[in-house]
Amino acid sequence: MEIAFDKLIRLQNVDIEINAFYALLEAVHARLESFESDAKAAAEGVTRAKDKLAANQKKRRDLEGDVKAVKEQAAKFKRQLNDVKTNKEYTALLKEIEEAQHKTERIEEEILGEMIAADDIEKEIKASNAKKAADEARIQSEKQVVLAEKAAHEARRTALEAEREAILPEIPPEQLKLYERIARRMRGVALSSIKDDDFCSLCQMRVRPQMLNELMEMKQVILCEACGRILYLPKPPASEHGPVKTIVAEPLPEPEASEPVAGPAAEASPSPEGEPSGK
Repeated sequence: MEIAFDKLIRLQNVDIEINAFYALLEAVHARLESFESDAKAAAEGVTRAKDKLAANQKKRRDLEGDVKAVKEQAAKFKRQLNDVKTNKEYTALLKEIEEAQHKTERIEEEILGEMIAADDIEKEIKASNAKKAADEARIQSEKQVVLAEKAAHEARRTALEAEREAILPEIPPEQLKLYERIARRMRGVALSSIKDDDFCSLCQMRVRPQMLNELMEMKQVILCEACGRILYLPKPPASEHGPVKTIVAEPLPEPEASEPVAGPAAEASPSPEGEPSGK
């Protein structure tokens, strides 16, 4: 049975893209959760400031209650001054009244400090509300962008899943089963192409010549002996300039006969016919 390499390769490309979109959608969900965290943090800033103001107001009420109690005690001591019989009792009451007055002054100073702190807290609440409003506007704007990205990713993922369902019936069941088993084990990449130098492109293991010959026949599945992926031979890329033309070089012209080189023998003049050449 011929191996459906084209369909398997197409299926793997679709699966890789689907997995990539699942990763993108997980990142989108994480960003949406971060928006919720940011909004919660902004609201908590306002809540903390308001809680501080509430605690400040409660402390002021407690201090005001203490001032009232001390003043009432001092008034009581003043009334008792008219009823004492001895100088010692009179002096003791005056001391109590004086201590009550000092205590009242200390508490009133503390109340004043809390009032000043309340003004600062009011400013903090105002700043927190402004920050919350700015954060909510920013979050809403960014959230709309992310939601648009999410919708686009989900639409593309749905289209890819439909494409995948269309490919599956075109692949023989036993080949599909083998592909899915290897893909689960190899993180979604079940096929590996052969590089020009006869190596598995993913694990870099050399492929034996016998296996290459079997791959060329395309009659059985050949697995990489190292990584266990399905091996296939990539198709040669088409030339951008059309088919390659064979250019036959024309023969070079024969060189012309060279003239004899002048030498000592050539410089001697030949003797005229019939004339002796001796002295």
